[in-house]
Amino acid sequence: MAYLNLNRIKLQENFQFLKERFQEQNVSWGVVSKLFCGNRKFLKELIDLGVDEIHDSRISNLAKIKELNPDIQTVYIKPVSKRNISKMVKYADVSLNSELTTIRWISKEAQRQGKVHKIIIMVETGDLREGVMGDHLVDFYAQIFELPSIEVIGLGTNLNCLNGVMPSTDKLIQLSLYKQIIELKFNKQIPWVSAGTSVTIPLLLNKQIPKGVNHFRVGETLYFGVDLFEEKIIDGMHGDVFELYAEIIEMQEKPMVPTGIIAANPQGETVKIDESLFGKTSYRAILDIGLLDVDPKYLIPEDGEFEILGASSDMLILNLGENPKNYQVGDTVKFGLKYMGALGILNSSYVDKLVK
Repeated sequence: MAYLNLNRIKLQENFQFLKERFQEQNVSWGVVSKLFCGNRKFLKELIDLGVDEIHDSRISNLAKIKELNPDIQTVYIKPVSKRNISKMVKYADVSLNSELTTIRWISKEAQRQGKVHKIIIMVETGDLREGVMGDHLVDFYAQIFELPSIEVIGLGTNLNCLNGVMPSTDKLIQLSLYKQIIELKFNKQIPWVSAGTSVTIPLLLNKQIPKGVNHFRVGETLYFGVDLFEEKIIDGMHGDVFELYAEIIEMQEKPMVPTGIIAANPQGETVKIDESLFGKTSYRAILDIGLLDVDPKYLIPEDGEFEILGASSDMLILNLGENPKNYQVGDTVKFGLKYMGALGILNSSYVDKLVK
């Protein structure tokens, strides 16, 4: 059976690297756990790092975090649907919001539960996902700052999540200025300017974060050590916290060109025939993992001597050429993972999850 390894030591070292960089610039941060898809074993590893604030986009995952450690501050990081407000208020201490109607519903539910619910108002800064338009922000705040059982603790933004708009110092200065305007107008303190996610970390490392920005929400860089500006591993971090192993379940020398009438496969793809390959053969390995678990484009083969040919729902097919490493049935093949690949694997109940 295919399995995923989480390397505890490398995760700890990535966490410590980021913790030190944030401390140097007096910036607080929370860890985004949505990649773990509620896996208790991995969530416990996260908590054992000493994390005191965890963010997630699934309420059921926040519930598991509260079961494991009720003292951790939990943050719900997408707009909540009306039918889930009760559960969200129960399990999330903080939520990201951009709709007046929703915040009013949250206020009523928080009153019912006898809680004060904290919110971060999300501000639109160009990527056109969630967020209040800047020229509406003062009026927006005016309608919520006195709502009962609601405490506005921050302004936040998301970039590079939909249209690929990258963060910049200018955009973050703009966010900080919104905070100053609101504080002056309403004589109310807003503790956080939450600059965003892992994509903003290169600005922090280059000391290009405005002084007013004092909070981050970090997932991908913690788990993959990646600089999302340059798509490279940050010096001092690890890109291989996660490793996927899949077993060879068939190994045969076969023609390189299919035979018969060619039609679209179940994925809607039609194979293009390379006539130069007629009459040639290669060793093909079938692995015990497929599209139900991961899209092959998010796999990073450790062995550069083979090619991923494609996948069906439950099997991944490799071209090993002449099989110079003499792979056999029963051997395992190792892959690194991109973020979306790890997300697919962790969301799959068919792949074992281990910690080493």
